[in-house]
Amino acid sequence: MPKLDLSKIEARGGSGYPGKLADPVAGRTGQRLGDAGGLTQFGANLIHLEPGSASSLRHYHMEQDEFVIVTAGVCTLVDDDGEHEMRPGDCAAFPAGDANGHHFINKTNTVVSFLVIGTRTATETGYYSDVDMMVKVTNNKEFEFTRKDGSPLTKDQTGEDT
Repeated sequence: MPKLDLSKIEARGGSGYPGKLADPVAGRTGQRLGDAGGLTQFGANLIHLEPGSASSLRHYHMEQDEFVIVTAGVCTLVDDDGEHEMRPGDCAAFPAGDANGHHFINKTNTVVSFLVIGTRTATETGYYSDVDMMVKVTNNKEFEFTRKDGSPLTKDQTGEDT
């Protein structure tokens, strides 16, 4: 089994979220470990959160399972049941179709890292718990963000013309 050299795997930042909705994740970067290792059936990403940053907007997946294990630092899992402190070795699992919106935030002064493992499906639909937004991922991996009813997002929601 080939050993991956983390120092040679690019840490990418940024988000596909439209406009101001991307602001909470500005301090998030991720290393695509599964891609680097040639995996095709599931994704494995090492996520790093700068102080004050979030992993995503609170969301849930309709088609993809998601599993997280904290590897460094202390972060806070926020889900429908509240806030849960997560330390190295702590795990969380989010089954596909479970409408428990979740994300991780870094409330500390040091970088937090965690491994996310998830199902790869040809398409996906995700919903955002705290904003009126849905995402559909197409076969060619394009993201389409709309309101939960499928209508276009508004400038008021994103801060940009849509």
